[in-house]
Amino acid sequence: MTEKIIILDFGSQVTQLIGRRLRELNVYCEIYPFNKIPALDGSVKGIILSGSPFSVRDANAPQADLEGIKGRFPLLGICYGAQYLAYRYGGEVDASIAREYGRAMLDITKPDSPLLKGVFSHSQVWMSHGDTIARLPENAEVIASTADVTNAAYHIKGEDTYAVQFHPEVYHTAEGSRILANFALGICGCKGDWTPASFVDTTIAELKEKLGNDKVILGLSGGVDSTVAAVLLNKAVGHNLTCIFVNNGLLRKNEFEDVMASYKDMGLNVIGADASEAFLEELAGVTEPEKKRKIIGRLFVETFDSYARKIENARWLAQGTIYPDVIESASVNGPSSTIKSHHNVGGLPEKMNLKIVEPLRSLFKDEVRRVGRALGIKDELIGRHPFPGPSLAIRILGEITKEKLAILREADDIYIRGLREYKIDGVPSASDPTVTAHNLYDSIWQAGAILLPVKSVGVMGDERTYEYTIALRAVISTDGMTADWVHLPYDFMAKVSNDIINKVRGVNRVVYDISSKPPATIEWE
Repeated sequence: MTEKIIILDFGSQVTQLIGRRLRELNVYCEIYPFNKIPALDGSVKGIILSGSPFSVRDANAPQADLEGIKGRFPLLGICYGAQYLAYRYGGEVDASIAREYGRAMLDITKPDSPLLKGVFSHSQVWMSHGDTIARLPENAEVIASTADVTNAAYHIKGEDTYAVQFHPEVYHTAEGSRILANFALGICGCKGDWTPASFVDTTIAELKEKLGNDKVILGLSGGVDSTVAAVLLNKAVGHNLTCIFVNNGLLRKNEFEDVMASYKDMGLNVIGADASEAFLEELAGVTEPEKKRKIIGRLFVETFDSYARKIENARWLAQGTIYPDVIESASVNGPSSTIKSHHNVGGLPEKMNLKIVEPLRSLFKDEVRRVGRALGIKDELIGRHPFPGPSLAIRILGEITKEKLAILREADDIYIRGLREYKIDGVPSASDPTVTAHNLYDSIWQAGAILLPVKSVGVMGDERTYEYTIALRAVISTDGMTADWVHLPYDFMAKVSNDIINKVRGVNRVVYDISSKPPATIEWE
């Protein structure tokens, strides 16, 4: 039984960061909405209450039932969680005393506190609260303060219950990881032995027991998640796994052939489903981004279904679902409103009477890559940038034609090859900070070229041209939820721009996208 810490989510935008920091300590954790507390068995070592956009004094403030938790399990309240504990158990929370947003310096008043063991006094913490704990519950003691807030951290006497008004999970809190380690490894007594290698061994054993001799179908995309899921399943069920890789005609240059060759080398049983003509026919004349996505999603399901039905006695549909997808679908207020739809195979289990198996549903993206490395998967597959499900269809703004696809493929190929060939060293890899990046590609979270639906005047030789514009995009991110544009070297940008204009017929102008997410998104459609 894997030991774990439960994080109760009150709606904070950085709740996932708490989970990520614990996973970095090799401590397994799970995130649940505050009102859907799971059964707390012997594997649960502690509970964390997250922050929230609400005030505890609001009439509609989220309320968690802590009966059977407080005093029984080690408990840590963060920001709203700290205020909730104080408010619920006899303290007072006020909006008129002091607000703190941003950096503050933490002065430790109880240096022998297990939560603050080894934390330097006057270290920087990150505050984000409008309310302040004016008075602690009767049996509580202050363990740290800031210049403006007396009750910045406290402890409930006689219990392993602690609370902090700042956010230890964010990078701006200098010793946040140490505080979380003190809670998880010290107060909760977690062993910190949840590693990629241990995940592989445990998951393969669980898959063998769960799937037995049943046949499994998996939709491969060439991406990291589906590749790692396929290798895990292959180790568990071997020849009973059949993978289907759909060519929608919208992939990058030579991608279908290259990925199929890579999978063959890995010993996977992969069927290549070439439906490119069908996709392009249905997309002809379509310009609206969401309509493109819907068409691609529907055709993907239909194509996958037609090939999957040829596999007799299949019982399971495997998917590369990862933990952020699980958290999103079970968030405090339900799934977020749709910004963009993404194709999936969600309609297939009912149509084909299949059960779902998701071997990666407990992992964050960077953890998937580490598991992939533990499985021995090649770096060129593990380190691949995220690529949108609708493929190049949403990197061609407006109508999709074979001519535009040919132009974009060539420009994108020059750009991506250039990123791989530009050598750097000593920079953390964007996909895994524990690995050193040796080229620009590895130092970037995601990059791609976009074909804009505008033409501009140019001069080539003695001739006037009127041709397309290519926009280049490169971002750095932790999980894709937020992203910032990358400051690419000028010599690299000059060479790539020159190569695209000289070698790709139909393009006479290259621009670089320097917008961040938010307010922009990573993809243009």
